[in-house]
Amino acid sequence: MKKIILLVMIALVPFSCFSQEGTKKNKESNEMKPSKNEEGEWDLTVIDTQFDYFLSAVAKPISHYTESYLKTKNTFLVNEWNSYYNSGRYRNVIESGIDYDPKENYGIKFEYKLYQVFVYVNWKYQLKMNGLSGSDAIR
Repeated sequence: MKKIILLVMIALVPFSCFSQEGTKKNKESNEMKPSKNEEGEWDLTVIDTQFDYFLSAVAKPISHYTESYLKTKNTFLVNEWNSYYNSGRYRNVIESGIDYDPKENYGIKFEYKLYQVFVYVNWKYQLKMNGLSGSDAIR
């Protein structure tokens, strides 16, 4: 009886080493997607603990920008970001693509926060992005 159990366990070891299919599916759909909060406003969640500090202490205030300026910059920067993500460049920094529709009216708060994500990545990781304005790129 012990030999049969041992043989079954040895036979099952290779199956336990196979990767799971669920992981691939999660990796393929790894995108940051804007979502609406309880008030119906578009929101973006950033999981880096230093981002809130950056917004309050380093980033320029929201009044410094217009919504149209931010939308134009974000359209270019999202394309650049997704290009880096799809090509595999900067894998240690860019872990997901961004689902952004420039035709959607996200509002200035969302546009500001998204733009500051790009400025933050430049500030923290020194990732140079061509779409950043000169004053934000050197902060």
